[in-house]
Amino acid sequence: PPSPAATSVPSPSGSVPGAAAPFRPLFNDFGPPSMGYVQAMKPPGAQGSQSTYTDLLSVIEEMGKEIRPTYAGSKSAMERLKRG
Repeated sequence: PPSPAATSVPSPSGSVPGAAAPFRPLFNDFGPPSMGYVQAMKPPGAQGSQSTYTDLLSVIEEMGKEIRPTYAGSKSAMERLKRG
């Protein structure tokens, strides 16, 4: 009885790195497509690093407004999120 249990233990642990591996390319590929998305949203006339920088700042500010209340974990923050 003990020997089958010993042989079955390595197989789940061996499958964990294989299961985690597909996520790594997903996160590595996440950067460039998002940058292309920001450039695609820009009007054709607004080329240049400064406009991209200001666009990113405005996007980050909007994200902060939605994300910040969730960090408090208080009921008032949850009600604020539900109200929108």
